[in-house]
Amino acid sequence: MKLVLAIVSNDDSSIVSSALNKEDFQVTRLATTGGFLRAGNTTLIVGVEDDKVDACLEIIGRECKKRTEVVPSTASYDIGRHVSFPVEVPVGGATVFILDVEQFHKL
Repeated sequence: MKLVLAIVSNDDSSIVSSALNKEDFQVTRLATTGGFLRAGNTTLIVGVEDDKVDACLEIIGRECKKRTEVVPSTASYDIGRHVSFPVEVPVGGATVFILDVEQFHKL
């Protein structure tokens, strides 16, 4: 058995968890915050049998859309002088960790 930890955008989390549920994967959702943009993310926790890991990854990859967003950025040119300008950054997709599970108990 494997434990899949998938960090996805809040924009994609409902679609991904619904698609996983539709294929009989049980999903736990945790609200998390990303580091770079400090944007809201969702970490999906899925217990998966070894032979179903590829199917789980395929669903996550299919439903997590990569896109770009324009975010404000600032540059400092002098003491007390800051200029704000928009920067386009890639967002979306998924970061996935797959861990071996030694034991699993449903109590």
